[in-house]
Amino acid sequence: MTNHPCGAHLVGSIPLANTHAALDTVARVLGKHVQRLPDGETGERSNWIRWQEKVFANVEALEVTYSDPFRSVFGLKRDRSIDQIELPPLGYADAALDSFSIFSTMQQEGRFADGMRFQVALPTPLAPVQFYIDATIQSDFEPLYEKKLLEELGIIADSIPHDRLAVQWDTAVEFGVLEGTFPAFFGDKISAILARLTRLGNAIPDTIELGFHLCYGDSGHKHFVEPRDTTLLVNVANGIAGGIDRALNWLHLPVPRDRSDDEYFKPLSDLALNENTELYLGLIHMTDGAAGARRRIETAKRFVSKFGIATECGFGRRPGETVDELMQMHADLADPIT
Repeated sequence: MTNHPCGAHLVGSIPLANTHAALDTVARVLGKHVQRLPDGETGERSNWIRWQEKVFANVEALEVTYSDPFRSVFGLKRDRSIDQIELPPLGYADAALDSFSIFSTMQQEGRFADGMRFQVALPTPLAPVQFYIDATIQSDFEPLYEKKLLEELGIIADSIPHDRLAVQWDTAVEFGVLEGTFPAFFGDKISAILARLTRLGNAIPDTIELGFHLCYGDSGHKHFVEPRDTTLLVNVANGIAGGIDRALNWLHLPVPRDRSDDEYFKPLSDLALNENTELYLGLIHMTDGAAGARRRIETAKRFVSKFGIATECGFGRRPGETVDELMQMHADLADPIT
């Protein structure tokens, strides 16, 4: 087993002023420890999928059926049918292409290695549908949103050289459904979810790197439910790895701050990943620093022989002035990628 974790992974969001600031900070602090750079999901994208609410607000066939300070839920107008829904651009393609232009310029300037890839994180369609679409039309609306999102993925894949691109599916709501925290509009939950994730994985051309970020949520720095251990994460990971028809380049799993016990990590010994799939454990927490991370690293090493490190989720919900320190913690705890 390795003495130190190898490399680090950035999930996506970085709470800085703009894309250039996010990329610049990663290059300066963590450049030799990562293989892929996200754009930081700054500006209107800083709160994960919340910016999709305005997309739904601009769909003529939809109206607000419920609203509170945190979200609006959209359903069909009484005189409209599901086949009259026309979704406008979601914004993911435009954001990715704008950010890649900045990434490419910085790469040409030598700010990070030629082999560094630009990482695009996309939510699984279930997430915005679950949060912003009325339950009465979720099952009919989900395929429409997935089709539109994959169209935007196609624009990204047609516009960015594949050997410079990596795509990550952010998979969070699925665990809320599987744990019984969120309602499901489909039966046989594990089979239905794995079918969705397999389909999304196979939608990424095999010349583009593919990863999955498995997540238990981070709203208010809290999970929507605490995982008992890594069993469900491992089952989903194995289902993805065994179900897709292409390589899975990396997998990211969360580790709660208060779990440095064998019970939590033991199911990781059942992970059935290809030897070339990178595993990243989200075991870094600002609140207990390097000492807490080292405890979790030592326990993890009893059950997995090689892994990199990360936070549980993106940085987006923390103060921007903590970013340098948090990234430096990654660099201090993990070996550079050779």
